[in-house]
Amino acid sequence: MKMKKFIAILSIVSMMAVAATGCGSSDTSSDASSSTEGSSSEASTGDWDAASAITVVSREEGSGTRGAFTELFGVVDDDDNDMTTLDAQVTNNTSVMMTTVSENEYAIGYISLGSLDESMVKAVKIDGAEATAENIENGTYKVSRPFNVAMKPDLDNAVAKDFMAYIMSTEGQEVVAEEGYIPVSDVEAYAGEAPEGSCVVGGSSSVSPLMEKLIEAYKSVNPNASIELQTSDSTTGMTSAIEGSYDIGMASRELKEEESAELEGTVIATDGIAVIVNQANPTDDLSVDQVKSIYLGDVTTWDAI
Repeated sequence: MKMKKFIAILSIVSMMAVAATGCGSSDTSSDASSSTEGSSSEASTGDWDAASAITVVSREEGSGTRGAFTELFGVVDDDDNDMTTLDAQVTNNTSVMMTTVSENEYAIGYISLGSLDESMVKAVKIDGAEATAENIENGTYKVSRPFNVAMKPDLDNAVAKDFMAYIMSTEGQEVVAEEGYIPVSDVEAYAGEAPEGSCVVGGSSSVSPLMEKLIEAYKSVNPNASIELQTSDSTTGMTSAIEGSYDIGMASRELKEEESAELEGTVIATDGIAVIVNQANPTDDLSVDQVKSIYLGDVTTWDAI
């Protein structure tokens, strides 16, 4: 009798063990299935979907890059008013523009060619031409604009004047070329007097990286000078030079008529505007008309290109 009870108890224990094992196996299988489904879902988010909406990214109003871009691509009305779609995300400088596009697979933006970081974003060809300094020079890449600096004609600042002489010298224009911009031709060697003092240079965030390099190079020939660089936008650069808070203003566009009436402008380099997309975007070439349609808001998905 005792033996029968023992066998019965042993059978019950065995059945419970099997049931427990079955439950554990089921949970493991469920977890694995869940994990697989999660991996599949994550993988699918990395696949390019041409039917997705285009994220249009633009610069802020007052930006010389925005002004040159809208003019060159025709994103303006008959009175030259900016017609960039109201759905565009607005960024306030070059680095934020690149970061924004690099973090969104469906974004499109534009920056100074000289500031392009190909480890972050991809510059597309425009009408079959690559965005390079060489193609700007030979005329095949037509999306380019001047880098202007401007001062009051009667400015009484020896350092500002001497720095301008350095920028427009052989040495200064070598810096321009080294940084990937088109230099000015017919320049002569720097023959300044290295005056003591200080000056303030400010304006366009597109011109600012080049200006920083020019200031560094100038300090090597004139350690007596102190030059402060303030980065804002082209319009602020010109208005501040007119008002006197900047000795030298920077603009990544042509000077407006009212600015030219107050300031003496000088083109220190020619720069291209690169149209950029996320590196996951398979798009390699766009026409001027396609870019225009995107920024007007007429084309809203990548499969419509």
